[in-house]
Amino acid sequence: MTKLTFLNARIVDPETDEIKVGGLVVEDGRITKHLPKDAPRLTSGRVIDCHLKYLAPGIVDLGVKVCEPGDRHKESYRSAGLAAAAGGITTMVTRPDTEPAIDSPETLEFVTRRANEVAPVNVLPMAALTKGREGREMTEIGFLMDAGAVAFTDCDRVVTDTKVFSRALTYARSLDALVIAHPQDPGLSRGAAATSGKFASLRGLPAVSPMAERMALDRDIALIEMTGARYHADQITCARALPALERAKANGLDITAGTSIHHLTLNALDVADYRTFFKLKPPLRDEQDRLAVAEAVKNGLIDVISSMHTPQDEESKRLPFEEAASGAVALETLLPAAMRLYHAGLIDLPTLWRAMSLNPAKRLGLESGRLRVGSPADLVLFDPDVPFLMDRATLRSKSRNTPFDGARMQGKVLATYVAGTCVYETS
Repeated sequence: MTKLTFLNARIVDPETDEIKVGGLVVEDGRITKHLPKDAPRLTSGRVIDCHLKYLAPGIVDLGVKVCEPGDRHKESYRSAGLAAAAGGITTMVTRPDTEPAIDSPETLEFVTRRANEVAPVNVLPMAALTKGREGREMTEIGFLMDAGAVAFTDCDRVVTDTKVFSRALTYARSLDALVIAHPQDPGLSRGAAATSGKFASLRGLPAVSPMAERMALDRDIALIEMTGARYHADQITCARALPALERAKANGLDITAGTSIHHLTLNALDVADYRTFFKLKPPLRDEQDRLAVAEAVKNGLIDVISSMHTPQDEESKRLPFEEAASGAVALETLLPAAMRLYHAGLIDLPTLWRAMSLNPAKRLGLESGRLRVGSPADLVLFDPDVPFLMDRATLRSKSRNTPFDGARMQGKVLATYVAGTCVYETS
């Protein structure tokens, strides 16, 4: 493999919590050396002058939906992989909420083989926690781990039977498997399209209180305490859930939490006059919740930021707000949306990359997400200051249901490298 040297870069290191000017040497797909600011220009191999642009670990995106099998017209592994590469994402951790659900070793092996054939980035699949994601019978967790599952989740279908969930957690604990749950009380949130409050009432939208998230998280924390399982909450989106999360961590439970980039950068008022591209699950929250969640990311209470990429076709979005499908694509918009937090002074770059790269990699036991010598050379070169107008027609995803269509944004990916190989570069 050709030797690759990056020079004159602003290196964002989430492990050391610093940004420093210098360089990196990559050989055989791994980082072999850090170079100082004034390192001489080497002649062997390929040399890339970064011109003081930012070089960071590639993003590890936990919770990407790829619609194979079942709805390949919405998103395929090839289209998702190309979008991820263009967004600085070097590892996609994919969800099992497909048709059929990824709940057997055979289905898991199919999607893994398909992903490895066509996606230019790393793809790590999650598997369903219960068969058919129906919450009645747990899957063969051990066999699925042997087939390559990195975590287990029923996604937005909450396991309501606490006995089934506790048994699954106990079994997962015996295998040291990570369980990812969606903290929303299904009774309160059933049929909801917005967060309860004046705005939802004025629009006549069925709404759910943020307490639905707090109640579900409280239940899950009790079960984690009972079983000792490794647990990750996929999306914490409201201030009322944060004290419970803080107490659980202080009590030594093996719990981490994530949030989506949309809940960090948008609020309930963005729905405006029934704009269905802003319909998400859980629904967008009030501004004070958004700011509280951003602060929780800053101080480390919330560990992970992800895209929660959920492709939906035009037919499922061009409907009355209550009937429209939930979700938004975000593989290509994750980094520029995160730059909104940076430019607003809410979260600095090392903290952002800790949440987008280092922490998800650590939670899944991966070597990536860091820049230490010996780590995989999964890297993103970006400029946080480039302004542009988001045009969804330019997105590489098959589905283009982004809430940022027409928005003024800052921050562009210049190049993405997976194991030292360039998989995306701006023209």
